[in-house]
Amino acid sequence: MKKLLALVLTLMMALSFTAALAENKLSMATNASFPPYEYYDGEAIVGIDVEICAAIAEKLGMEFEVVDMDFDAIIGAVQSGKADVGMAGMTVTEERKMMINFSSSYATGIQSVIVKEDSPITCVDDLFVEGKNYKIGVQLSTTGDLYSTWDLEDAGLATINRYPNGNDATMALVADKIDCVIIDNEPAKAYVAANEGLKVLDTSYAVEEYAACIAKDNTELLEKFDAALNELIADGTVAGIIGKYIKAE
Repeated sequence: MKKLLALVLTLMMALSFTAALAENKLSMATNASFPPYEYYDGEAIVGIDVEICAAIAEKLGMEFEVVDMDFDAIIGAVQSGKADVGMAGMTVTEERKMMINFSSSYATGIQSVIVKEDSPITCVDDLFVEGKNYKIGVQLSTTGDLYSTWDLEDAGLATINRYPNGNDATMALVADKIDCVIIDNEPAKAYVAANEGLKVLDTSYAVEEYAACIAKDNTELLEKFDAALNELIADGTVAGIIGKYIKAE
């Protein structure tokens, strides 16, 4: 009976794997509230990450699918196979490397600070002043969350308020529930443009590299994805996509 059960399970796994191959689809998990990397244009999800991943899928001869979810669910979705790859302006960190593999980096990101125009916070160093204990808004599980937790909250210098997306954090700032928001520079500029009375500080909080994440046991996809990505970087396609959304200063 045990042998029969083992055989059935083996056949089920084989059929599942064959079905996945037959689909020939590349599914990308993202959080579509992170302009210009991923955001909604009407009902469609567009942006830098979406176009880069779609170009990779085309180069690999695969159909492309993008799935929107909370940022902190992306790694789990990739690990469990619910999505093949995660791209959401995701920064390469040593902690994340323990859970997933990363592709080559395709963009450099900057963590910036959004404040009100009359804020007493005039530079990043102001956040580290003893006794101030500012309320800082971040998007849950992003590097803005991680860095500010390690640098400020754990040191007793700030209280971190975590939100499901950057827009919610920005709305909390507008409503005076928090003193600033730490988030990637490009979304920061978009949120400031959409809300009067806000500004981005001139000084950066951190500089980081963006990459796609793929499950540790899916080395075949990682190799193919990385090869295609590096070809698209080499031929200027990636730079062209980024330039379409982020104009040179």
